[in-house]
Amino acid sequence: MKIRIARIEKDLPLPEYQTEGAVAFDMYSRVDAVLAPKELKILPSNFIIEVPKGYCLLLAPRSSTPKKKGLVLRSSNLIDQDYHGPNDEIGLAFYNFTEKPVEVKRGERIAQGFLVPILRAEWEETEQIKDSSRGGFGSTG
Repeated sequence: MKIRIARIEKDLPLPEYQTEGAVAFDMYSRVDAVLAPKELKILPSNFIIEVPKGYCLLLAPRSSTPKKKGLVLRSSNLIDQDYHGPNDEIGLAFYNFTEKPVEVKRGERIAQGFLVPILRAEWEETEQIKDSSRGGFGSTG
């Protein structure tokens, strides 16, 4: 699948899949940054990506980012198929959950993205879905 992408700064690489079996591609920080303890900061990814119709782009931290850096991605992390205008650089909203400042270097792989097919719902309202309930929120332990 060919996907249109624009890089803000051309000296940083395009997203890459690190192995043949990888389902997600790496995302980078375009800038050097320091996140203070308990700080939320949006790091620019350097990418504007035209998500294909019928898909969304989901962002996630690399599996090592929380352990190695003490950072987690916050916010919805969902990129819509119409978010690719000239000022729509994807931002990576990271939160430092540690008690120490955390440094992120320009070009450092800190997140990953993957394309997911989507279906749009057509709502059919009813008064009741079924006669019994499984027990409510948290009922399965």
